[in-house]
Amino acid sequence: MARNPVFDEIKDLLTEQRNPASKDIDILPVEEVLKIINNEDKKVAEIVGKEIPYIAKTVEIYVDTIKKGGRIFYVGAGTSGRLGILDAVELVPTYGTPHYLVQGLIAGGYGALIRAVEGAEDLREDGKKDLLERGVTSKDFVIGLAASKRTPYVLGALEYARSIGAKTGFITAIPREEVNVDVDVLICPATGPEVVMGSTRMKAGTAEKLVLNMISTAAMIRMGKVYENMMVDLWATSQKLVERSKRVIMIATGVDYETAEEYLKKAKGSVKIAIVMILGGVDYETAVKYLEEADGFVRIALQKLGKR
Repeated sequence: MARNPVFDEIKDLLTEQRNPASKDIDILPVEEVLKIINNEDKKVAEIVGKEIPYIAKTVEIYVDTIKKGGRIFYVGAGTSGRLGILDAVELVPTYGTPHYLVQGLIAGGYGALIRAVEGAEDLREDGKKDLLERGVTSKDFVIGLAASKRTPYVLGALEYARSIGAKTGFITAIPREEVNVDVDVLICPATGPEVVMGSTRMKAGTAEKLVLNMISTAAMIRMGKVYENMMVDLWATSQKLVERSKRVIMIATGVDYETAEEYLKKAKGSVKIAIVMILGGVDYETAVKYLEEADGFVRIALQKLGKR
């Protein structure tokens, strides 16, 4: 019987190699197993750090896409798909982004979030189909996530996105010189063999999470959704977020709890408008006007008001 070509495709991948540091984990005490995992995890942040120039380029494309009316799409399978959806979903309450602005797609559909649909990643045509269903256009930015670089679903989506003129990015745990995917920006935190061979939900997944955190957080900062180092565009959709909103106003302006609560109401729930109203000494309409002129940046709005 002929050997399946997929076998030869994966056997030499870095993510599919055995890690010499963990070859005896099946007979080691639990604490020793955990130390090995922890020691391997410590390497991830440094590896990600080497990719900062490429992550920065991704942020630039991300922000430019949104400013020009486009959307961001993360496309992945398994762990990678779940991480993309996680990042997209959390931007809504954290930074007040509309739900359609950043979207995550996973092979097998949203059901694959809670139950593995492993065969779905092999359907290259589904990557294109899912982007078509979302109406992806040349204005959008499609970022593929595939620890092993080879996921057909992801490659199909990237190929289609590029064919219609959309910007594309790719995040993979394979060394740059071994990746031949045609994209606008390539991020390659090569995290090496996993503690458990091939279990890319571990170091590779951690690297993907770090990279996604960096991309979306830096992008939100560049879009005026942070004042100093505080979230000022969060949606107060829970009691925790309502109270966090008041605390941010108190820290930013020095007012007491009752005043922060009063201005949050006057600002119709907008933390950044409340801050400009208080520090700028202006009413709601004036605060909105100056923020619009400042492209949403609180610091710039206050400078225009002569207050900073």
